Amino acid sequence: MIRPGSAQPLGVHWDGAGVNIAVAAPHAQAVDFCLFDAAGGGGAAPGETRFRLPERDGGVWHGYLPGVRPGQVYGLRAHGLYAPERGYRYNPAKLLLDPYARQVTGGFVPHPAVHGYTHGDPYGLGPDDRDSAPYVPRGVVTGPPAGPDPTRNRPATPWTDTVVYEAHVRGLTRLHPAVPEPLRGTYAGLAHPAVVEHLCRLGVTAVELLPVHAHISETTLLEQGLTNYWGYNTLGFFAPHPGYAATGDPIGEFRAMVSALHDAGLEVLLDVVYNHTAEGSERGPTLSLRGLDNLAYYRVEPNDPRRYRDVTGCGNTVDATSPHAVRLICDSLRYWVSEMGVDGFRFDLATALARAPEGYDPAAPLLTAIHADPHLSSVKLIAEPWDLGWGGYQVGGFPAPWAEWNGRFRDTLRDIFSRRTGSVADLGYRITGSSDLYQHSGRRPWASVNFVTAHDGFPLADLVSYQEKHNEANLEGNRDGESENRSSNHGVEGPTEDPEILTARRRSRRALVATLLLSAGVPMLVAGDELGRSQGGNNNAYCQDNAVSWLAWPATPPADAPAADAPAADAPAADPAGPDPALIPLIGGLNRMRRTFPVLRRERFLRGGAATMDALPDITWFRADGTVMSPADWNAPQVATLVAHLAGTAIEWTDAAGEPIRGESLLIVIHPDSADRPVTLPGQPWAADYELLLDTAEDDLAGFPETVTAPRRRLSAGETLPVRGRGVVVLRAVP
Repeated sequence: MIRPGSAQPLGVHWDGAGVNIAVAAPHAQAVDFCLFDAAGGGGAAPGETRFRLPERDGGVWHGYLPGVRPGQVYGLRAHGLYAPERGYRYNPAKLLLDPYARQVTGGFVPHPAVHGYTHGDPYGLGPDDRDSAPYVPRGVVTGPPAGPDPTRNRPATPWTDTVVYEAHVRGLTRLHPAVPEPLRGTYAGLAHPAVVEHLCRLGVTAVELLPVHAHISETTLLEQGLTNYWGYNTLGFFAPHPGYAATGDPIGEFRAMVSALHDAGLEVLLDVVYNHTAEGSERGPTLSLRGLDNLAYYRVEPNDPRRYRDVTGCGNTVDATSPHAVRLICDSLRYWVSEMGVDGFRFDLATALARAPEGYDPAAPLLTAIHADPHLSSVKLIAEPWDLGWGGYQVGGFPAPWAEWNGRFRDTLRDIFSRRTGSVADLGYRITGSSDLYQHSGRRPWASVNFVTAHDGFPLADLVSYQEKHNEANLEGNRDGESENRSSNHGVEGPTEDPEILTARRRSRRALVATLLLSAGVPMLVAGDELGRSQGGNNNAYCQDNAVSWLAWPATPPADAPAADAPAADAPAADPAGPDPALIPLIGGLNRMRRTFPVLRRERFLRGGAATMDALPDITWFRADGTVMSPADWNAPQVATLVAHLAGTAIEWTDAAGEPIRGESLLIVIHPDSADRPVTLPGQPWAADYELLLDTAEDDLAGFPETVTAPRRRLSAGETLPVRGRGVVVLRAVP
């Protein structure tokens, strides 16, 4: 017999003797807790037993059912008005996933019964009475998690030292020859020593995982034989996606993965999608929140509640002004931090979560709740600061303690290295932390998460090899994806054997990576760029769960790793920029430079100023002829060569003991133009001599990263250094 139970905490929780059930559904007239097993009974469908939750407290329905144990499969059914014209869409024929389910089982089948409405009309008044239970995922009761505690060994890497590596759990290891076949494409595969060793060799400090919340594919994709590979179609905000688990325990496997990465000094960040759900538009299926309380969880059009107000482009928008939605999101975030060991989050379309109720509001309810939470405000918070609504582009607009994906950085670097446009001042601001965007709100340079590529768009090899998108495999007539890629094919679209074009592509790719990793702020790399991964010109591979998206690892495993046969699959696209074995050591060496030279890990924005024989400004900008830039030079409409001196004697922050930090000075030359150019090295008081540490245009970067601080050549101040086209040069300034 079901007992009253408690309204706290929300969800289904096992206490050793039974489960407490608490469901927030404020407008419902009743809620049923449904158990599924072989016996069935209780007047329900075969295999299902229903229990009416006996109590309601503040919009939360609750009860306690003794005898239920971990492993029990369950769902919910909500009773109430079906009145779309008023925003209500209750239909007890639809089995609903508990929004707080820690584990999810079963797949989604695009059957007509999953829709709550009849006759294909989501705006009509008739509910569909077919039972959706055979076609939708269900929750699983869980007990105490197994395995190591991933919260015991957090690296707690400071923002200034952070280097992010964006990766897909499945795509990262699906073709990895050193990972045993059963573990490829899983949480356990990501934690394999061969993968961890690669991440450490690159010098990254945090792995940012594309969505790992339980998700499903849209009906249209399934009907075309495709899937939502990226996972931006969340169904459950607490459950790790079961498709990424090598075992029947996705929770324990995820925690073990986090613990292994922590042991290697790597943080784990999650790309989270709270702005919309897998239920889609009003024409979509009824799977969870829509059936529990449509008005409490989604934004509807005030003058026509039958329709959703969609600023995400995905059919619906979660109403992050609703206390029930705010609590759901914050409870989910706290769970991933406190139980799963996660170190931070990147919020997809974060502007959609900060609309209160119309335009963007930096004091929106969800942001305020996160800022006020002592656990959430202390982890890494990264906003994707845009959505598709009016005033949605908010780069620079989020408050502390947020960092942001700096879309201005991406666009500026792409424009400059593809030789489209891009002023000297714009490049100067981007590589010094974008003070024009972040300083006004009191934030630091690390508020800028700098990137050139991301999961969305061309990978790096395609960015320098394709002018146009080639998305035919997505079966949308090449209409999907961004049409303006700010890319350059350097003369030929796609693969070529022309040595001059391959040289230009290789140099451009190296220069982009070097500029990214030498810039102030938090750099983000994308998994596979270091391996020359190509998508064959597809700039929207969200539905390509195949070799288009998977990393093309070298066929030969490391000597100390167990060999395994690669799975049968189409071969990944060849690197259209030409194989470049120097990319991995180049990235590793640049990250070692960041660790070695404090001037590259800025805690304060640069001030500039005039140099004297006694003191140097923290940064001085030079022309290629060695003279200090004038205002006219700074405002030039296009960059040919940018030279910056970073003074290690003018660092304005202190170490943990309060002592001033002093380091060596660097001269950085960024030369995106295709023609070679002589650069005169500035004389006193900036330096007496210079030691060449890196020239990305060198054919052979032998010794990187081990020799990153060892000079490759010594030059005198006033000497002319030939800088090759599409090159980045780093020199140590010797006082």
